[in-house]
Amino acid sequence: MSTLSAFVVPVVTIGMLWVVPTGLALVEGPRPPGWDALRRAWPLLALPGAVSLWLPRSDTATALAACYALATLALALQAPARLVLTRSLRPGEIAVLTALVSPSVAGLALVAERAAYPLFGFELDMLALTVPHFHFAGFAAALVAGLLCRASDEGALARTAALSVPAGTLLVLIGYFVDDWTELAGAVVLTAGMAAVAVLTLRERRALAADRATRALLGVSALVLVATMALALWWALGEATGLPHPTLTWMAATHGLGNALGFAVCALLAHRRLRPTDPRLPAPLPRTELPA
Repeated sequence: MSTLSAFVVPVVTIGMLWVVPTGLALVEGPRPPGWDALRRAWPLLALPGAVSLWLPRSDTATALAACYALATLALALQAPARLVLTRSLRPGEIAVLTALVSPSVAGLALVAERAAYPLFGFELDMLALTVPHFHFAGFAAALVAGLLCRASDEGALARTAALSVPAGTLLVLIGYFVDDWTELAGAVVLTAGMAAVAVLTLRERRALAADRATRALLGVSALVLVATMALALWWALGEATGLPHPTLTWMAATHGLGNALGFAVCALLAHRRLRPTDPRLPAPLPRTELPA
């Protein structure tokens, strides 16, 4: 992609080919038409986007990225279809809907970056970083917040996580267009949500994870999250105030890699291991059943 590619490209590849389909397999509730086919086909649909990352910017890379962007759009359209079926805007469901929509933002940014087009005036490095941000903060973190909210019976802390992660992600996106102070506000809200996710994850580790591997995955995901979000706050504060702060390349190598591998991958692996044995996780609703 750019000078950031040594960190960004492998991470985004993992996000496209593993994080998104693994996360989709954990989504509970009614399945809109086409959901199962889209979920099963996702690795194949994401492959053109992954290939485009490894190519120089060109018409070929742009076309492959566009194929992936269409797949993310199809996933985003599952959100209103799901909303029609659930008729619910409870916090956990809001987090899941946010997860479904977020990859489409990444897909659009990817097409622009591969075409070397400064979309909305953004530099190509910023577009490049938008791609992992909306795969991991937008998709993975929102989904994990939604899963924790449902597993915690939507207690106060769980509702905070499920609402703050989507709200913070949206504010960060708005900050791209408004100013650094709005982006800082988004980072504060997102960090609050992520802190709630970390606390809920440690609670889950104590209460539900019987085997050592699952406990380790949950513990790592929670502790890494604390460190990476402290870095995010430092960077956003520096951008808004002019105080010394890390460079984008340094953030990609620390905050980005930590969130992707330390948090998202570990958290999703843990939730996949918890699912068969965790009696508190809600069973999938039949396709014709609507929640009260």
